[in-house]
Amino acid sequence: MGKYVLAIDQGTTSSRAIIFGEDQSVVGVGQKEFTQHFPQSGWVEHDPEEIWETVEWSIGQALEKAGLTAADIASIGITNQRETVVVWDRQSGKAIFNAIVWQDRRTADLCTHLKADGLEPVFTQKTGLLLDPYFSGTKLKWLLDNVDGARQKAERGELCFGTIDSFLIWRLTEGARHVTDATNASRTLMYNIAENCWDEDLLTLLQIPVSMLPQVCDSADDFGVVSKGHTLTGLPILGVAGDQQAATIGNACFEAGMMKVTYGTGCFSLLNTGNELVHSKNRLLSTIAYRLNGVTTYALEGSIFVAGAGVQWLRDGLGIIDSAEQSGELAASADPGQRVYLVPAFVGLGAPYWDTDARGAIFGLSRSSGPAEFAKATLDAVCYQTHDLLIAKRGDWQGSKAETVLRVDGGMVASDWTMQRLADILGAPVDRPKILETTALGAAWLAGHHAGVWPDLETFAGNWARDRRFEPNIDVATRSADLAGWKDAVRRTLTQPG
Repeated sequence: MGKYVLAIDQGTTSSRAIIFGEDQSVVGVGQKEFTQHFPQSGWVEHDPEEIWETVEWSIGQALEKAGLTAADIASIGITNQRETVVVWDRQSGKAIFNAIVWQDRRTADLCTHLKADGLEPVFTQKTGLLLDPYFSGTKLKWLLDNVDGARQKAERGELCFGTIDSFLIWRLTEGARHVTDATNASRTLMYNIAENCWDEDLLTLLQIPVSMLPQVCDSADDFGVVSKGHTLTGLPILGVAGDQQAATIGNACFEAGMMKVTYGTGCFSLLNTGNELVHSKNRLLSTIAYRLNGVTTYALEGSIFVAGAGVQWLRDGLGIIDSAEQSGELAASADPGQRVYLVPAFVGLGAPYWDTDARGAIFGLSRSSGPAEFAKATLDAVCYQTHDLLIAKRGDWQGSKAETVLRVDGGMVASDWTMQRLADILGAPVDRPKILETTALGAAWLAGHHAGVWPDLETFAGNWARDRRFEPNIDVATRSADLAGWKDAVRRTLTQPG
């Protein structure tokens, strides 16, 4: 058996393959971006075939850069963009339509109708989720209702549904395995997270044939063996987790009360609540953090739709920076006397507001406001939204300590300015890990531990290392004034005050 672990990290804008050594160090990376399709306003799609091609390419590139072959790899872990929906033909393996991405809002009217029928409490009690286009279930219903012949084929058992992990495993095993893990299942609006099973009542409400759904496994489990003809032929797939849960694992947030925040395209925070399934009073999500050896660990999650996407807007939409790395430096040069607020509701507002119809707005502009103030407002918005989530979580769970230390990861955490600003706004320390590839690392630990080549949970947690801690460095009055301005800006933006 090889000693290395390969993680497939299939994200929203690119696919990556990362190879980790025995000491959890990165020894090879392959990465390739793919096309974002926007066929209508509010619609976001990916081509499943292009995703598959970029995954295959990235695996080959990672092996080449590491100077390794498949014989050196012990096992494979997969982490993926959650809630993104693929439906494919059971015989051909071909998708019947583009993948509908988690950011897509086409089912907003359907969610509104379900809410009007008084059904949101039913979904929330069983799944821990809210009725929002973000989640997979309404996307799947849309596909069955709008793709010619899809519902008839589904009812005949000819179609498979899956999130991206399921689609990749089906392809890697040549259709031998139609599976997912509990974390991905918990994001579909169809999975009962208390009973750990697909929920017949919810499937009936959404008109989803159960024959379409994958088998649900533990996060570290036997997901199948790669078939002949692939670069990784013969290797076992032993770990799967949705990207935010994988980042929670990679940050070693295994104890109840620990919290991680990932800053990628969006921003996602998970607070480990242990074996306690906490139903939020502040419109946060209850979800499965991971399931190991049949034992479920739960979390409270807050989802922010725009984080790094706001920096991309500065670069691609406004053209005021050439690269994302410039945002912190530009923000640092902003006039400290101006309080400019950006509410980045480009696709609505996520937790704790969940206002689908809200749209982006900017407040506090003066004649002297310029690129630096726009950059600062964009990065500030990420920090303010994180504060909203932290306050909501403290209100939901008695075990959440007031002195919570955040473990952070994702592309934005490389900016010292942004992390210092985050600590200032939160009034709490922020810890940046030495290994920033925490999402892939989490999937790798699941696979490596199940293969017997990586350490147990406690030893892995003990190996977690901090790169730097950012301590709050502004006075209480300034923080309070900053936050009051943010709350006023959000209030002005919401279409559903509450």
